[in-house]
Amino acid sequence: MMAQIPLDRDQQAFDARLDAARKDHTHEIAPDIAYRRLGIVNVIYIGLPGAGDRKWVLVDAGLRGTAGLIMQAAEERFGVGARPAAIVMTHGHFDHVGALEELAEHWDVPVYAHPLEEPYLNGSASYPDPDPSVGGGLMARLSSFYPTSPVDVGSRLRILPPDGGIPDLPGWQWLHTPGHAPGHISLWRKADKVLIAGDAFITTRQESAYAVATQAPEMHGPPMYFTPDWPSALSSVQMLADLEPELVVTGHGPALEGPEMRRALDELARNFDKIAVPEKGVYVGNPARAADGSAYR
Repeated sequence: MMAQIPLDRDQQAFDARLDAARKDHTHEIAPDIAYRRLGIVNVIYIGLPGAGDRKWVLVDAGLRGTAGLIMQAAEERFGVGARPAAIVMTHGHFDHVGALEELAEHWDVPVYAHPLEEPYLNGSASYPDPDPSVGGGLMARLSSFYPTSPVDVGSRLRILPPDGGIPDLPGWQWLHTPGHAPGHISLWRKADKVLIAGDAFITTRQESAYAVATQAPEMHGPPMYFTPDWPSALSSVQMLADLEPELVVTGHGPALEGPEMRRALDELARNFDKIAVPEKGVYVGNPARAADGSAYR
């Protein structure tokens, strides 16, 4: 396996000085898009600052115990008491749904996801076991302790419409990008070529605790220890690279923009098997998929 693809920090899509002056605890990467890093994962806010109640959308819901931090940034960005119109889930892994049940109840908000992700969000099925043998870093070695059990957002769960539209997000479409999870989606805005990739690919070496802490940017395949279907992951990255995005924000790592980002994404897509796929592992050559039920426990 080749090394993942390093990038310079000048490819980052935010200005730390402007973020500090704004004091809403987020990185703003477009006038209506910001994200907050919560330890090892990002949550994303879509909507103009000051938009007010039900005029913005949250993408993903971070780690358990971070609901207060997510709500704090929302109030600072959109106004006191400003609830989202919806929460959209890229997928249901523990680091993306940790605060979901609390936020959905507090805000009384619908939660949208792909139908293949529904069992992980309605309490009926767990993910396949992680593979701590791949990736080589502390985060990977600890992955056997990461939760795989589902959350249950009950009657608030909604299935995304089959036409690719996203309720309350005009101009955006969802794209099915499986591999890291069977119902994984990415969000795409064609007008300005903005991509919210989820974990279809990421921009830090998530297997390494040091890399997670320093956030040195690199183009990286999905987190190895939680990816049970490498052929589908390859197809998803190839599809996203073909979009030629101008700006990407992922579930892990800094948001990136510009031609060097696109070059790195193209390289990842062309050489995915050498760059991203571990040489050995539980799911290498033996994927867990929705079609045969092996993705659900």
